[in-house]
Amino acid sequence: MSSDAPLTFFELEILALVGQGGAGPHDLARYGQTSMYSNKAPSQFYAVPKRLEERGYLKSSKEPGRTHERTHYMLTEKAYAALREWIRAPSPVPRTDTNVATRLLAADLVGERPVAESLLGMRQELETLDAQLVAALERAQALPHREKYLRLSHTLARRLLAVYRDWLDEVERELD
Repeated sequence: MSSDAPLTFFELEILALVGQGGAGPHDLARYGQTSMYSNKAPSQFYAVPKRLEERGYLKSSKEPGRTHERTHYMLTEKAYAALREWIRAPSPVPRTDTNVATRLLAADLVGERPVAESLLGMRQELETLDAQLVAALERAQALPHREKYLRLSHTLARRLLAVYRDWLDEVERELD
């Protein structure tokens, strides 16, 4: 990829996560563990910052770690400029994954009961995501300069989980 190529959303996300105080790849990967926010493989949280450094958006230094030196990334002025440019555009409405909608469309082909069972299986994952959000909110308290923003983000995520729960109740009633 050319250093002139526009940044992908994930690259912009990495820059925003690095933030003013900087971050290490392990910090970024921890964000990715809350799968409500990212479906990227953990390895991407290690690989993409390296590429962003090669392109001049990040600079790194080595800092002491518990067992060995750790890489710590900081934003460059080029990163700040890219973030300012990106933020000027209106935010698009997030798109919903079509997996559940497609499963519903298959109900007349495979039967309502199998579709309902498949969709209702989401409840377990919703519980896992809820627990991840609780843990993420606790971690946010350790970042006072970002706590407000993280709290607002987590509030949106928890509301989305509640919407899915309500919708699954409706699916259960309609497809029973």
